Amino acid sequence: MKKIALLMILPFLAMSVFADEIIGAETTSEVYLQLSTLPEAKLGFTQTFKFPFLSLDNPLMSGNNIKFSLTGEITPVSMNGSFKTVLTPIAFLEFSTGGLIGGGWPLELGGWLYGTGLNLPKFNVSDNGFYEEYKGGALDAIHLKFFAGGTFQFDFAAIFPGDWNHVVMLSYHEINYFHNTSALAGQGWYYEADDGENRNGWNYYGNIVLGYQMPKKPIFLQMVAFMAEMENYLTDIEGVDRGIWGDDLIRWKFANILNFQFTDQFSVALITQFRTRRNFTNFDEHKDNESILHYQSRILDKDDPLRLEFYRVAGIISFTF
Repeated sequence: MKKIALLMILPFLAMSVFADEIIGAETTSEVYLQLSTLPEAKLGFTQTFKFPFLSLDNPLMSGNNIKFSLTGEITPVSMNGSFKTVLTPIAFLEFSTGGLIGGGWPLELGGWLYGTGLNLPKFNVSDNGFYEEYKGGALDAIHLKFFAGGTFQFDFAAIFPGDWNHVVMLSYHEINYFHNTSALAGQGWYYEADDGENRNGWNYYGNIVLGYQMPKKPIFLQMVAFMAEMENYLTDIEGVDRGIWGDDLIRWKFANILNFQFTDQFSVALITQFRTRRNFTNFDEHKDNESILHYQSRILDKDDPLRLEFYRVAGIISFTF
């Protein structure tokens, strides 16, 4: 446990030493708190260093820069440290890469498991079914994640200048590798109170945002936006057709975002989210009032594979200095 905690704070110790040696960097610190209608919360701190990079005297490249950031987060079930590098070689394009290291612990609330650990199949002789069995302990595994992605961004006001012409579009796409050191190949695991269908391997994440940015004054509402998010597991399980339970389908989230900027430092984002869920032909949500059919034993309803349902309302309170 001590080793995992040390691994997560080492980047921040290095940052505190490195910060004194930085010359000419624009530094930004951010503290944020995320809450939602689900039993979840996240508190984080990010330190960012921004340097001019390949900056030229023209509208497309005058703002070129490279940013380095370190983030520490803690939730009721985990703590993580991450780093990220973002390169802006031209006004409408960004490339990013980074990683995460963290650990977690189990926490059961109201009969439901929220936390981190393995999601293993347990055979039930009485009905020949496999049901979900949790296995894990506090900080008994390290979570590792590495990613590389790119962002295309465009502001309509760049073509037609004006305070009220900021119609913005952003699209981000990422390939990442996510790993739990306690999980074997093909085994599912939980991460921060999700469905427990993560596996060691490659994944895709992307989003598309369309929004309207208000003038800074006289109103506090800075932006109204719609966001669609896409996630897909890319790693197969040897000898198993993961399409049986719909593991190869894209998981979608749709969100309406309202961002309020009360001062130059203080902002609040309010996010209402919906998500797609798979329909199964053999899934009884609370069989015997105890067990849930293991996700790799479910059978996708090919005639009606997806449904859209409400997910959560989330708020992010941020203070930058």
